[in-house]
Amino acid sequence: MPVPIYLDHAATTPVRPEVLEAMQPFFGPRFGNPSSTHRWGREARTALDAARERVAKCIGANADELCFTSGGTEGDNLAILGGWRVLKPKGRNAIVTSPIEHKAVLQSVHQASKEGAEERMLAVDSTGTVLMSSARELIRDDTALCTVMWVNNEIGTIQPIEELAPLAKSHGAIFHTDAVQAFGKVEIDARKTAFDFLSISGHKIGAPKGIGAMYIRRNTPLEPLFFGGSQDRGRRPGTENVAYAVALATAAELTIAEHAAESERLTRLRDRLEAAILAKLPDAIIHGRGAKRAPHVLNLSIPGTDSESMLMALDLQGIACSGGSACQSGSVGASHVLNALDINTDVANAAIRMSLGSLTTDACIDRVSEVFPALALKARGLASV
Repeated sequence: MPVPIYLDHAATTPVRPEVLEAMQPFFGPRFGNPSSTHRWGREARTALDAARERVAKCIGANADELCFTSGGTEGDNLAILGGWRVLKPKGRNAIVTSPIEHKAVLQSVHQASKEGAEERMLAVDSTGTVLMSSARELIRDDTALCTVMWVNNEIGTIQPIEELAPLAKSHGAIFHTDAVQAFGKVEIDARKTAFDFLSISGHKIGAPKGIGAMYIRRNTPLEPLFFGGSQDRGRRPGTENVAYAVALATAAELTIAEHAAESERLTRLRDRLEAAILAKLPDAIIHGRGAKRAPHVLNLSIPGTDSESMLMALDLQGIACSGGSACQSGSVGASHVLNALDINTDVANAAIRMSLGSLTTDACIDRVSEVFPALALKARGLASV
């Protein structure tokens, strides 16, 4: 059996050895509760405060603007529901988003609509990019919050956050962006871009699953989702996960330090893989092609195939990919992202997401460039029988 190839880094990443080493002491001798005043508690508090400052620095923020969460989903829920609920009594009732957001965003917006919010969906073009003309039409003075993900998790399209954020602010609305796939792939700086809330997730950048962070710009109103303590300035009560906070800080610093070189490397590998597949399968459809794309995502459909069969065939060859968002695995039907782009149903049902990362090498690309087209041609031959 050939060496396994992992092309699903957008779903999750391996915990980095440096991260594992940094967090290990907090499962042993440094086990204290950071709310305790004795030496064990003070030691934990010092590590937690340092971790908060380290993560905040990675996005150009102040430490008091950083709230630890369990991951991107919690951050999205806190931003959307917490932001909207606090502004609703002030006459701001609308939430503006796009139809290609992560389900954590879309379902949070739907929950707000059950509580009385007005949903407004931004138009996107065929590459999955939000249209600014639609944003200018839908973001108004009655808008409470606008939420648009920075990098689409399925097709990798980079959204015009630098334009959307100030537009929302000009109408007095809160602007949130899900940056789970963007962190370490595009420049994120709270001093340069006017977002109010931003969500990141540790397991996408080499930290464990179950830790994330939310940026909350100073003086931005927010109603907590949980109650029961003063931790995280009351924004997220409960005993803090010190070990995982340290893990996130370590992973974030490593990711930012490697950002330029790694983005260049992944872009080169992604483009080489895309070109190799197109050379052998010229009718392959690259989703998001023509738009600004993050370097680590390649989403494509081969007409005449279906993603379920292709993923099984790839897995038998030791190659791990996905049919879209890992959060939707097992769901029936095509991707809601591709449906929103008016992609033909058969084409959407054939979509494969290959996401590159730390485990991706030139040798991986060479092998996938050979195996994938051969499997696709075989699948088409079987389909035509």
